[in-house]
Amino acid sequence: MSHHIIEAQDLYFVYPDGTKAINGISFKIIHGESVGIVGSNGAGKSTLIMQMNGFFLPTSGSLKIGATPVNEKTKVDIRRHVGLVFQNPDDQLFMPTVFDDIAFGPLNLGFSKEEVEKCVDESLKMVGCLELKDRPSHHLSLGQKRAVSIACILSMGPDILVMDEPSSFLDHRSRRDLINLLKKFTHTKIIVSHDLDLILEVCERCIILKDGKIQADGKAKDILSEENILKQNNLELPLTLQKNNILK
Repeated sequence: MSHHIIEAQDLYFVYPDGTKAINGISFKIIHGESVGIVGSNGAGKSTLIMQMNGFFLPTSGSLKIGATPVNEKTKVDIRRHVGLVFQNPDDQLFMPTVFDDIAFGPLNLGFSKEEVEKCVDESLKMVGCLELKDRPSHHLSLGQKRAVSIACILSMGPDILVMDEPSSFLDHRSRRDLINLLKKFTHTKIIVSHDLDLILEVCERCIILKDGKIQADGKAKDILSEENILKQNNLELPLTLQKNNILK
């Protein structure tokens, strides 16, 4: 079965201190979907996507990537299929150069030197940053770091891209470059963001979380234009809809 599919059934997650972060949610994301996950702070968004990558394991219920359940035995293999891009790119970039950062994953997967070189070049081309290959990662702008952090995940050939607040820290130009990049990807994409305009532009589907429960799940253009639903979940209309008062 395709590893592009994510399916949750009555999924729960409780932190060691007793905080209930995910409270019995069920959904299915199919091959090629672009899904935005939105909600106010503390809604459970980041906890949910950390489970998709096996960093957190379900307290109860089930979460499957394709036919594979996410658990202690499968989490390493799951991470080969689900690539997670962290909110802060500095959490992913820790090697001396861009090449070293992107090569880190393929090397740990046992790729040959030639295969690693090819993966690095191809992933940098995908994000339009091949010229950064030999640059020190810590000298890059935030926009460049964001692109390189995505390239780090792409180099391992994941079936699913999961991104946590990808537009945070970015200026307007870098944000636009990111949106254009994400729109080109054919991967299954799950994007957590407070940037509802980005979700509206990039994602076909939107899920609203509140207190670890799904409050709405449907077409992004429909959900993000429903002011009452957004207000009930401590959200506002995307700025483009506030300005135009019409969904184009």
